[in-house]
Amino acid sequence: MTLASKLVLLFALLVLSFNHIEAKMKITRMQFYMHDVVGGPNPTAVRVAGRSNFTGTNPIEAMFGSIFIMDNPLTATPNPNSTVLGRAQGIYAMSSKETEFSLLMTLTYGFISGPYNGSSFSVIGRNPVMSEVREMPVVGGTGMFRLARGYCLAKTYSMDQMDAIIGYNVTLIH
Repeated sequence: MTLASKLVLLFALLVLSFNHIEAKMKITRMQFYMHDVVGGPNPTAVRVAGRSNFTGTNPIEAMFGSIFIMDNPLTATPNPNSTVLGRAQGIYAMSSKETEFSLLMTLTYGFISGPYNGSSFSVIGRNPVMSEVREMPVVGGTGMFRLARGYCLAKTYSMDQMDAIIGYNVTLIH
C-alpha cells in the first residue's frame, strides 16, 4: 500500500468517525429569566472595580471600566418568586466608552433543579444591552451539556434603574 493510499484511507476513517460523533449530538432549546439586581438591600450583582475620577457628563462614559461580580437567580418565568432553575455566576464589565451601553460578559449558567439539574453552560462575549435582542456565543458546558456550543438570545423583559429581568432563549448543541 502506497503512502498516498494510506493517507486517503486515514482521511476516510476520520470523516466517518466525525460523522458518527455528529450523529450522536443533541440539540437542546430552553427558555428562562435572569434577575440582575444591582440596587437595594440584597443585590445579586456588585460593582467591584471602576473609575472614581470621572468628571464628564456622559453617563455611559462614567460607567466605562466598571466591573461587576454576579450571582443572579434564573427562574422559569419573569416573576422573581417563580421556580428557581439555577444561577448565573460570573463577571461583566462596562466595555463601551462613548455612545453604546455595552457589556463584556463571562458567565456560567448553572442549573440546580429541573431536567438540567447539575449541568451548566458558559457564555463569553459582548452584550449591547440597549439592543432589543442580543446574540451571545455558548462556548462550553458541563454535565449533560459537556462540550456544548451554541448561542443564546437575550431580551430585556423589564428594567428599573440598573436592575433588570432578562429573558433568555438558548440553543445548545452537545
